Amino acid sequence: MIIIFVIYPIVATILLSFNINPVPGVDVTGGKSIGIDNYYKVLTDYKFINTEGLKTLSFPMGAIIHNIIWIAIHLPLTVALGLLLAVLLQNVKGGSIIRSFIFLGMVIPMIVGGLLIQFSFDRDLGVVNLLLKLFGLGWMAKTWTAYPDTALFSLILGSVWLWTGFSVTLYSAGLTSIPRELIEAAIVDGADFKTILFKIIIPLLKPVTITVVAMTILWDLKIFDIVYASTQGGPGGASMVLAILMYDYFTRAQDYPMAATVATILTIITIPVVILWIKMAMKGGE
Repeated sequence: MIIIFVIYPIVATILLSFNINPVPGVDVTGGKSIGIDNYYKVLTDYKFINTEGLKTLSFPMGAIIHNIIWIAIHLPLTVALGLLLAVLLQNVKGGSIIRSFIFLGMVIPMIVGGLLIQFSFDRDLGVVNLLLKLFGLGWMAKTWTAYPDTALFSLILGSVWLWTGFSVTLYSAGLTSIPRELIEAAIVDGADFKTILFKIIIPLLKPVTITVVAMTILWDLKIFDIVYASTQGGPGGASMVLAILMYDYFTRAQDYPMAATVATILTIITIPVVILWIKMAMKGGE
């Protein structure tokens, strides 16, 4: 099963990225000559990395840069919120109910989550603009996903809710493994919440944090559903990410070798994360 559904597709994708037909008797390369031309085309494509956008710090900046921005914002927010909420809700009456609402973002399909994000940031229907109006900031109300300068950030902030339930669940499970006596002894010795959090809880939850960080980075690199349902990479490529770029090559351009090239590059990027995660997990988070 692994050979058929994992190893063979990976090998076939790599071969196709070099314009080598992986299926005998079926030409899917479009008659392209064997070589690394596809990698040069992808790496120099403005959709992959837009040098003009980088120079002016304006969107679009290119799919790879957008993925990096996604990780830079989404990762610390998810880890911090997940840990803080798990600690605060640990001994609160009704905490399990609140955790269930937080975890709701993980239960709903990501396509539905993308639509919810789109509606949440809508000018007339969105809860975000409603909150802005309540706080006297109605002049800022707009359809946030429809503007190049705010589309990507809207999706990232929306994804925080969809993914925070994952980190809350893992941290909540990790907290149950911490001996209660340690925290009670610290309280008796006069330790405040900040000291307990940074001196006891965070160090003991390091293996959990490693898992949360690794899984979050992998999720951010492969993000597709939310973007496709909300903006499809628009407007003007402002929210384009690697998975959407791969999809565009595959469906709109029907250039299968180029799509395979993006998929291979994405795999190459994720492999170091997985290897580092495994190594640190085997060392017990040290």
